[in-house]
Amino acid sequence: MNIQSAGKKLFVLDTNVLMHDPTSIFRFQEHNVFIPMVVLEELDHAKKGLSDVSRNVRQVSRFLDELIRDADQQTINAGLPLSRIEHSLNGEREFDGRLYFQTRQLSHLLPPDLPGQIADNSILSIVLALGKEYPDVNVILVSKDINMRIKAAALQINAEDYHNDQTIEDIELLYNGTMALDSDFWEEHGGKMESWQENNNTYYRVNGPLVAEWYPNQYLYMEGEDNFEAIVKSREGETAVLQLARDYRTKHNSIWGISAKNREQNFALNALLDPNVDFVTLIGSAGTGKTLLALAAGLSLTLESKLYLEIIMTRETMPVGEDIGFLPGTEEEKMAPWMGALMDNLELLGSRSGTTEWEQGASQNVMMNRVKIRSLNFMRGRTFLNRYLIIDEAQNLTPKQMKTLITRAGPGTKIICIGNLAQIDTPYLTATSSGLTYVVDRFKSWPNSAHITLRRGERSRLADFASDNL
Repeated sequence: MNIQSAGKKLFVLDTNVLMHDPTSIFRFQEHNVFIPMVVLEELDHAKKGLSDVSRNVRQVSRFLDELIRDADQQTINAGLPLSRIEHSLNGEREFDGRLYFQTRQLSHLLPPDLPGQIADNSILSIVLALGKEYPDVNVILVSKDINMRIKAAALQINAEDYHNDQTIEDIELLYNGTMALDSDFWEEHGGKMESWQENNNTYYRVNGPLVAEWYPNQYLYMEGEDNFEAIVKSREGETAVLQLARDYRTKHNSIWGISAKNREQNFALNALLDPNVDFVTLIGSAGTGKTLLALAAGLSLTLESKLYLEIIMTRETMPVGEDIGFLPGTEEEKMAPWMGALMDNLELLGSRSGTTEWEQGASQNVMMNRVKIRSLNFMRGRTFLNRYLIIDEAQNLTPKQMKTLITRAGPGTKIICIGNLAQIDTPYLTATSSGLTYVVDRFKSWPNSAHITLRRGERSRLADFASDNL
């Protein structure tokens, strides 16, 4: 096995990297990849099942089978080519890394506290042996497991997280959907401004250097007495068309009895109620009103405007505490315990829709008949026509799961993704690699999508104090 190549690194992959991203073996460009035998054993144990992890493992096995097919022992020892062509701004660039399997015994004495029978410790032993056998090669362990990387650091092994699944390097760089305009904005951009009214909406066409930084359906505002708030409806170069945002803070403009409590909530309602926006993402901490606003807008569009046949709500069933085991009943009955937020908000919306107890009860029954609860486990292969689909707790979904859900949308369907990137419960997912972060970044330039980050909690002074001080 000759893995000494000038300027190339050797990345040893932990099992969880392959389970997380089946294409990870192709993500190291011109560098070489090494897979220990114990990793193949762990993949073999995890290949059965219907979970996404099992599907990923089976895909890894198919990739490896394609690479090793028709290869003789000499070719395997020399490394299987992972050559591929990647298109970039600088033209086509070919990467020629190689994949190496462990084909012989590799071991290195570990401290007595780290016996080699444990899979993680066996991998650490192999990394140490490779470093000793090839001192001129930069051997790096790649693992999604934080404890694995800590043990590697204690043994003076170079270890890294798998970064290719990260949408952005820093979550603070994530697009937030809004932009504050300076007080001199109109002086610089209002010289050739045009304005007109159409369908009870006011539009402006503005030109200037700042326009090039805007995204479709981005929300612009200006502090001060004018309280200017507008939506970027289209942009081409340094020219954009703005539409004045509707004000849903007033009671006569309330939606299903709900009024916006702040600027971000007002922008969210503008996006949720716009029939030309097919995909909306709402990110915010607990109590910012994400679920309530999405449901209120959905009920208005379904029961009053009749743009959609029904509201479908789903979420990842990831428990916060101990799992309570199997749940009896139908799909909706099994999902009911996970939908406490939905039921709480429906109860609130029902109480706002009538003056007497009888009217409130009747409204509650009408709403429940139009709101369906569905499990993510049964989404694959379905197509939703003219539905208002709410994906709750979307921060716990991987980019692949998010793609599976969004591609279920048929004609006339609107999808709302809501979540809190500070409360991720899925193992190996972070704020920068979450499927919610992924779709916010990928959809920000699409003219039929909108995103808003809600920052102010509106539950109670008790909840606000707890959020700031606990």
